[in-house]
Amino acid sequence: MPNKAKRTADSLAPQYPIESVDNALKLLLLLGEQPQIRLTEATQYLGVASSTAHRLLAMLTYRGFVRQDPVSKAYLPGPALTGVAFAIFGRIDIAGTATPIMRGLSERLRETIHIGMLDGAVVRFVAAVEGPAAVRVASRLGRTMPAHCTSTGKAMLAQLSQPELHQLLPDETLEGITQRSIATRTALEAELSRIRDHGYAVNREESEEGVASVAVVIPTRAPGLRLALNAAAPQHRLTKSQYSSVAATLTKAAKEIGEQL
Repeated sequence: MPNKAKRTADSLAPQYPIESVDNALKLLLLLGEQPQIRLTEATQYLGVASSTAHRLLAMLTYRGFVRQDPVSKAYLPGPALTGVAFAIFGRIDIAGTATPIMRGLSERLRETIHIGMLDGAVVRFVAAVEGPAAVRVASRLGRTMPAHCTSTGKAMLAQLSQPELHQLLPDETLEGITQRSIATRTALEAELSRIRDHGYAVNREESEEGVASVAVVIPTRAPGLRLALNAAAPQHRLTKSQYSSVAATLTKAAKEIGEQL
């Protein structure tokens, strides 16, 4: 099987490859897999001399695709790279694609459904369907909230490595919304570990008094695009005994949404 995959990749290679361009693109792909690159890592990854890797990174820096941290000297995604990424994300019709599925999910669970996108350290709610009950959680469509205060945000933060998390949240103290919001990065890291174990995130009055929610990640094929799906309800209607069954229903819908994006 590996030989067949290699033959397929070789057949797609251009007839006259430009090695320097190929290596620069490889570095950008590497930045999609990890939060930063050091010169020694770039050198080893490409199998080139240090001076060659330095020249490639210097050109990417010049064009704004990477930037160098003045203290650590590591290379991070630059404004040009993030600008291209968000321009592409903007063309993906998340709400149009997901709303029919979310509507069916809302009718089944009888609660409000949201999709959130991770944007730095905040979650941006990009799609919503309000539940049919008279007493329900209001739509958060268009709002942004600290990711660590929401189930949607925590589900996505749980996908990050520790260096990525520390880059987003460099301080130990975290700003909260309610008295139940997670207040420290140490407590958040413990919570994210539990989320990885369970496969879903929960929020009990951490973003709004009287509101509870369960969230799962939406698997997507777009590198860097992080989305999550949640069901939000008045806390008395979403008890701890319901978490796993609600999460299972959300996971099935999230997979369907991800396949259509």
